[in-house]
Amino acid sequence: MVETELIFITGGVRSGKSAYAEQQLQSLAEKYHAERLVYVATGVAFDDEMKKRIARHQFDRQKQQKNWITLEQPTHLQQLLSTIQKGDVVLWDCVTTWLTNEFYEGFETGVCNWQRPLELGKRITEMKNTILQLHSMQIPVVIVSNEVLDEPISKSHEVKLYQEYLGKLHQWFVQFATRAVEMEYGHVRRWK
Repeated sequence: MVETELIFITGGVRSGKSAYAEQQLQSLAEKYHAERLVYVATGVAFDDEMKKRIARHQFDRQKQQKNWITLEQPTHLQQLLSTIQKGDVVLWDCVTTWLTNEFYEGFETGVCNWQRPLELGKRITEMKNTILQLHSMQIPVVIVSNEVLDEPISKSHEVKLYQEYLGKLHQWFVQFATRAVEMEYGHVRRWK
């Protein structure tokens, strides 16, 4: 039996990750005769820049002749499992935005998840279990994340903690991935 594919794509901001990820998902859709291409969006339009980025990504998908379904899931990734069906292929864009959303959930109460390590750890475990569940359902998945770990370790406790969580998540994804690549200036560097 062929292993179900999980492609992990990282790279800097505007390095071409999303466009490449969409191409990879379309290839997987053809290979697996997928019925639906599911785009899992994590971005929340907090400002004009984010609104423009979300609109641009939506427009790019609409131009394609494919059956894209967009699911807005900024937190609680496990809630996807009630919507994902056998025969789907899934693109999750992106881990860094999801982690940021989970990190700062609770901000309005004065206590964010990053200040509650047990809660943040629970959310991360739920996310990993969701990815493993998709794998057990034989759903090919493409995961996008930003490469922010080339920067020196921050002196800020909060930022340093974020870097540590993100670094561990990237290692987990690469270990589990059937293919792991980094985008630089629109070019692909294959790591696995």
